[in-house]
Amino acid sequence: MATTTNIFTKLVGAAALGLMSMTGAVQAWEPNKPIDFVIMAGAGGGADQIARFIQSVAEKKDLTNRPLVPNNKGGGSGAEALIALNTASDPDHTILVTLNSFFTTPLRQPDLGIDVTTFTPVAMMGVDPFVLWVHKDSGITTFEGWLDEVKKGGYVMGGTGKGQEDSLVITFLEQNFDLSIKYIPYKGGGAVAKDLAGQQIMASVNNPSEAKGFFESGDVVPLLAFSDERLAALPDVRTVKELGKDFSYYNQRAVVGAPGMSAEAAEYYQGLFKTIYDSEEWQGYMESESLSPLWMDPAEQSSYWQLQIDNHKELLAKMGE
Repeated sequence: MATTTNIFTKLVGAAALGLMSMTGAVQAWEPNKPIDFVIMAGAGGGADQIARFIQSVAEKKDLTNRPLVPNNKGGGSGAEALIALNTASDPDHTILVTLNSFFTTPLRQPDLGIDVTTFTPVAMMGVDPFVLWVHKDSGITTFEGWLDEVKKGGYVMGGTGKGQEDSLVITFLEQNFDLSIKYIPYKGGGAVAKDLAGQQIMASVNNPSEAKGFFESGDVVPLLAFSDERLAALPDVRTVKELGKDFSYYNQRAVVGAPGMSAEAAEYYQGLFKTIYDSEEWQGYMESESLSPLWMDPAEQSSYWQLQIDNHKELLAKMGE
């Protein structure tokens, strides 16, 4: 009887272990409802374009069992998006496409109570350079000609948000070339590019992807790149470093998860976006839109965030923010 009992116990135990293994394999975490894909800017800008392209790749390749649902929240220089993530009722189904306002907005608006180091690293998809653009009808074809025009006074530029990427680059120009520029903040780079093409503003520092359509149609002219090297898509456009200024500036194109996201959900999204990053579609997108590849694992992203927080504290201090 003892032998029979022992055999039965072992069989039951073995069956239970087998069931647990099968259950673990079958129940690897997956979303069980649509994923709130928050975008930290308005429609038409670089972050919006990237989010919607990523969505299309995921859908085309059937990579998710629930859809990514783009959700633009560009208010308050991205504060609206950060608050949405920070207070997400379901962190496992809430992710965010970021730009550098991920760092600058909490620094400029400490009352938000946002600590981005508590957010969940998911994927660094690349970095996006900045370019100085003017309208074709301005008659300006060189950076030196642009400086002469700005110094006449009354010059108006637009950019995404206040105290974030575009305004930081424009402030650099003011401080390093003795300029005074009126700055108009917009919710997204798409609106900035459109208003430059419509001559509502005189210049912008749009990312190449944001200005691409208007450049290809001949409406805008690139004058200067804020990249480490000349851009392959704009080989005749000098960099600010070629003018003797040790400065370059890039917008992060990253996906982050809400604070409190489970480890299982984080692993799911990290795998999803690594698959998208490695895809032929995304690699082609980076090349066509002048993004620089920069994949990072979660630990590297956390270190990068801290570095950028420190860098942007210094940049904001220089611009009096």
